Amino acid sequence: MTLFTVFFQMLALLIMMGSGVFLTKQKILDAPTSAKLSKMILVLFNPMLSLANALKAAGQVPLSRLGLIALISVGMHVIFLTVGGLLAPFFDKDPFQKRMYELMMGFPNVGFIGIPVVSTVVGPEYVIYVTEFMIIYNVVFYTYGMALMDGKFSLSALKAMVTPANGMILASLVIVVADIHLPDFLETAITYLGNVASPMSLVTVGFTLANADLRRIFGNLPLYVFSLVKLLLLPLALLPVLRLLPLEPELVAVCVILLGMPVGNMPLILGTERGLDCNNCSAGIIMTTLLCVVTVPILMVFV
Repeated sequence: MTLFTVFFQMLALLIMMGSGVFLTKQKILDAPTSAKLSKMILVLFNPMLSLANALKAAGQVPLSRLGLIALISVGMHVIFLTVGGLLAPFFDKDPFQKRMYELMMGFPNVGFIGIPVVSTVVGPEYVIYVTEFMIIYNVVFYTYGMALMDGKFSLSALKAMVTPANGMILASLVIVVADIHLPDFLETAITYLGNVASPMSLVTVGFTLANADLRRIFGNLPLYVFSLVKLLLLPLALLPVLRLLPLEPELVAVCVILLGMPVGNMPLILGTERGLDCNNCSAGIIMTTLLCVVTVPILMVFV
C-alpha cells in the first residue's frame, strides 16, 4: 500500500467532507439539521453499519482475536489518557482546559471518522473491529471521561451509557461470536441502512468545517504540537508493540488507524451541554480532522 494510494483514498473522504461544506454554504445544511443528522448517525446508522459487518463476519472471527483487540483498545485509552495528562500543562495552564486536553488526547473519533477511514483504507470487513473499539470507548468515556470532565464520578454517567444504540453495537459482537444469521431481507435492510453512516458522518464534519474560523485555528501553535503527538508520534511509538502481537498486517493497520484518529466529538458535545468553555476542543477537532488526511497515509507507509 503506497503513500499515494492511501492519500487518494483519504482525499475521497475529504471530498465527502467538502460536500458538507457545499451544502452549508448553500444554506441547505444548518445547525439544527446537522444536529439531527448527527443524532441519526449515533442512534441508527452507525449501529446498523456495525450489525451489517457483524453479520458478514459471523462465525469467522476467533474469540481470541476479539479479546486481543479489546486489550489493545483498553491499552490505547490508558496510554493516551496518561500522555494527555502529562502533556496537558504544556498546552494550557487553566485547570479545566488541562482536563479537556487530556480528554482530547484520550478519546479519538473512532466512530464518525474511524469507520469510514478503516472501511476505505483497509476494507469494510474490518469495521467489526472498530465496533469493538467503540464499545471500550463508551465504557471508558462514561466512567473516567465523564468523571474527568465533571471533576467527580457520578452514577448518572453510567446510566447515560445504557442506550439502544450501544445495545445494538454490543449485539454486533454477540452475532460474530455466536455465529448468528438473519433472513436475507433483514440483512439487506440492515446493510442499506449501514451504508448511509460513512458519507453522512463526513457531511456533518463538513458542516463543522464550514462554520470554523480556520485562520484562528491554524494560528494556534500549541495545537500543532498536540496534533503531531496525537496523530503521528504516539501511533508510531506503539507500532513496534503491535507488530509483536499475533495480528495479520491488515489488523495492525486497523489498530494504527484508530490510534491515529482525530479528536472525538463527545467531549465537545457534553462540554457544550454543560455550558463549559470548549473552544480549544472545537479547534482541536477541526485541526486534527483536516490533518489526518495527510497523517493517515504517512502512518500506513510505516505499517
